[in-house]
Amino acid sequence: MGPGPVKSMHEYHFQAIHDIIKTMNRKQINKFTYAVNTIILLMVFGLMAFFWVLKVPFLVYFSIPTICVYLIGYVLIITGHLDIYVWMVYMWLTLYMCVTTICLGYDFGFHLYCMSMISVMFVTEYLAYKLEEKSLKALYVCIAVGLAYLACTGYISYHGPVYDVDKSAAGLFWSINSIIVFGFLIFYNNWLIHMIIRSEESLKKMAQTDKLTGLFNRHYMMEILRKKKDKDTCLTIADIDHFKVINDTYGHSGGDVVLKALAEILTENLPGSDICRWGGEEFLILTPGQKETVLKAMEDLRTAVEKYEFIYEGRKMDVTITAGICEYDSSLSVDKWIKNADENLYRGKNSGRNMVV
Repeated sequence: MGPGPVKSMHEYHFQAIHDIIKTMNRKQINKFTYAVNTIILLMVFGLMAFFWVLKVPFLVYFSIPTICVYLIGYVLIITGHLDIYVWMVYMWLTLYMCVTTICLGYDFGFHLYCMSMISVMFVTEYLAYKLEEKSLKALYVCIAVGLAYLACTGYISYHGPVYDVDKSAAGLFWSINSIIVFGFLIFYNNWLIHMIIRSEESLKKMAQTDKLTGLFNRHYMMEILRKKKDKDTCLTIADIDHFKVINDTYGHSGGDVVLKALAEILTENLPGSDICRWGGEEFLILTPGQKETVLKAMEDLRTAVEKYEFIYEGRKMDVTITAGICEYDSSLSVDKWIKNADENLYRGKNSGRNMVV
């Protein structure tokens, strides 16, 4: 197959998958952000009532614009402006932390929220990267939050809180705020680690497989061959006969149909084997078992391919394969093992094709 059309198809296929994943992630993130926004809004109403009981009218009034911020947040989430939502919420949370700390002092634990904000900000930057959105620059935001924390706690250290309130509920409130803060820290850090692990596993799988057929690629197959050197093991190179004719007759799309169908046939007929697309129309197969057993399995495979109806745009394509087998010998290097199998393949090619040698 020519490199141009295959590459274009691969890029299109990869981009389509990427767009689906991106859309799914965006929906999940929007749903999660909507839920978090609701929880915080309910907390603001509860704090507003608490400030009323403490007789701190400024914080009661300050809760009104805070409620408006989170109501606007719903609009931003629904309309897909998560970047604006994040900036708005982080700036207001920093302001809220500073104002409540200056008004009430350390005893109620509002200054603790800066710790949870730092964790959330790094998670948000990672999500922005995953969704290819504008980066939040979490490091700079964290520095700004840290400076705001130092400013408000420094003020308290020198001047004390603005309001001298009843501190009978301070211990309880400190505990509640601490639980919330540590809950955020544990949840977001755990979520981030698992997200990174899933991403790494996905990247690892992509690095190991051929995009068109879903089989192992050449690079990963070489790793397998270096590790698996059992006595009763055979290596087979299978090649599609007259594949250039198929491409010339049916186009590269027809050739892709043959490659994908053959990959399925290989997988179904050779359970327990490691199979890779070696290159173009060649497949490299590592099969456990003695030579006679593997030879029979490959002959059955050859027959299965010959009988299979390869259909493209309503037209039947006649497809056969030729295979060369070499059993493992401890004296063989991996390269020599492959070369011997390849030589057997070409013996079959030169002897009429559609055979196992």
